[in-house]
Amino acid sequence: MKRIAIFVTLVFGAVFAYAQDAAQNAAQDAVSIVRAANGRIQADTTSSRSRMVITAKDGSTTERVIDQYSKDDAKGMARTVIVFQSPATVRGTRFLTIDNVQGKSDQWIFLPSLGKVRRIASSESGGNFMGTDFSYDDMSSMDRDAGLDTHSLLREETLNGASCYVIQSLPKGNDYQYSKTVTWIDKTSYRIYKRELYDKRSALGKVMEIAAYKDIQGRDTPTQIKISTVAAGTSTTIYMDITKYDDPIPEGVFTTAYLETGRAR
Repeated sequence: MKRIAIFVTLVFGAVFAYAQDAAQNAAQDAVSIVRAANGRIQADTTSSRSRMVITAKDGSTTERVIDQYSKDDAKGMARTVIVFQSPATVRGTRFLTIDNVQGKSDQWIFLPSLGKVRRIASSESGGNFMGTDFSYDDMSSMDRDAGLDTHSLLREETLNGASCYVIQSLPKGNDYQYSKTVTWIDKTSYRIYKRELYDKRSALGKVMEIAAYKDIQGRDTPTQIKISTVAAGTSTTIYMDITKYDDPIPEGVFTTAYLETGRAR
């Protein structure tokens, strides 16, 4: 399973189990470090309920409650469904993302006001997702495969009282929203504490920070994730109130029919 709750990953990505072999080799090169961080937790499925607190530039806040379900398909491709539960203005909105063999994701959204499922076009990938600081691209790139980027170790420094690797990642192709990312990874636990995301002009666009982790069913799970949009002065903080691993999830949940009806057939 690649993705915890999409947000646990914008570290993306990610549902992760501790990877002993990767961790032992992580000090050798930047790619191993990234793979160790992206492979800390394993689960057959992940189900969660989260609160999204959106903070405007003037400090005012709005809150949304979402449920999320994640499960790989038979080919190992990650699939995630997000269901908005509140407030009433967004209740019933459902979003589906499915990874494909090209290393990208196919995405669909159901908006109750339109009454139909709409596929998200590639030209929309940089747009804000439901008024948050996440883009549509962010929703599928938090658990971005290490092989899609070229990684280098910039330095080592202390963050959150922990000694961290600071890794720069440059995309190998031109179809990614960001020109580079810089990630702070704990040298001992391989937790991700911070990630800077730079736009196509190489300016700092967003900053992601993971402020809290908690042991849930034996997994060291991120429980508070904040992403800030630098130029806008806004932020979105995700509070993972409930996370469950390995609960059965019907296959029918990961379909456009479920988006439209809210029922798994």
